[in-house]
Amino acid sequence: MSSGVAEVSPAYLSDVTSTTIPVGYKQTEVGVIPEDWKVTTVGKVVSITTGNKNTQDKVADGLYPFFVRSQHVERINSYSFDGEGVLTAGDGVGTGKIFHHIDGKFDFHQRTYLMYNFGDELDGYYFYIYFSNNFFDRIMSMTAKSSVDSVRREMIAEMLMVMPPKAEQTAIANALSDIDTLISELEKLIAKKQAIKTATMQQLLTGRTRLPQFALRADGLRKGTKPSELGEIPEDWEVDSIGNLISITTGSRNTQDRIEDGTYPFFVRSQTVERINTFSFDGEAVLTAGDGVGTGKIFHYINGKFDFHQRVYLMYNFGEKVDGYFFYIFFSSNFYERIMSMTAKSSVDSVRREMITDMKMLLPIKEEQTCIATILSDMDEEIQTLEQRLSKTRQIKLGMMQELLTGKTRLVHPLNKESQYG
Repeated sequence: MSSGVAEVSPAYLSDVTSTTIPVGYKQTEVGVIPEDWKVTTVGKVVSITTGNKNTQDKVADGLYPFFVRSQHVERINSYSFDGEGVLTAGDGVGTGKIFHHIDGKFDFHQRTYLMYNFGDELDGYYFYIYFSNNFFDRIMSMTAKSSVDSVRREMIAEMLMVMPPKAEQTAIANALSDIDTLISELEKLIAKKQAIKTATMQQLLTGRTRLPQFALRADGLRKGTKPSELGEIPEDWEVDSIGNLISITTGSRNTQDRIEDGTYPFFVRSQTVERINTFSFDGEAVLTAGDGVGTGKIFHYINGKFDFHQRVYLMYNFGEKVDGYFFYIFFSSNFYERIMSMTAKSSVDSVRREMITDMKMLLPIKEEQTCIATILSDMDEEIQTLEQRLSKTRQIKLGMMQELLTGKTRLVHPLNKESQYG
């Protein structure tokens, strides 16, 4: 089988909307595809069934995977299927968005659809990729609503799909499986780095672990601890109210003041930073939403020119006792717990100024704060770099799927005998 990539001529890309069909391609009900590909329906190439289990049948440490109407895979001690299958939720909040591929023993929910029996012409993983990337559009086209409540069998069985020759399906599946593996490994690495950062924060922000240069007294003995209103803390740390340490204000802008390509950052009540052409502050600051769905969970650190919403709190003027980034880390790690302790509800509607000013914080000497902040900032930068790489890899995968699943780019040359249907 040829390993070369056969690129479609430039005419394909420029004439997509014209009536000209490139040589080697044909017009079908799903658009222009390679002439050696075929269009069929899912029901003609796979078997479809549902399970007979309920969610309460799950077992915490069960022997086998148990597929329910969720992206999360439960466990169970029974299996009703042994082989390769693709599963999707039949109803629930994830309808049309939940998909699994497996090859082995498993059980599945009575409202989960299993597609199996792929036969000699269909690669199971290719089917998983094609189905999971087209089924939501399929069911959305069948309803006037913005979501669908349940899947009927015919929604699956009558769905059109394109089938390259088996060898090309396998090549496409292998290419996309490789990038899926890379994405999975990046996700695991990011989760590991985030766990390490969380543990490091917990140790350094409470003084349970001291950096070596701050751990000893002048006589060489290890520093001890002392009681405080926040519990046992290092003997050379202080506790003070945030209102005694910094200045606090709110902005004067509304969300509609944003400008798409504005010159400066514009902080609203969201984790997304908008843009604007004005700035009302120039310096180091920490910001948090004063109300909205992200109350107590949205935090920003900046040092420069920006503007901010009238219901966003700005904390600044850190002075000689507080390192700005250390404050950001401490505040963003503890403020949600602080406001939750002040309400009997499971969420809070808005932040009052005294919720911030009266909040107590631990204060190492400023030099130690800066060292702690530097360590945690370096960890943040490493995680952000990995997240950017993950985002780019996901974009690459989307581009690859667009090319490979439509035949715009060929992984198996159409003249290669291995690429023909047997």
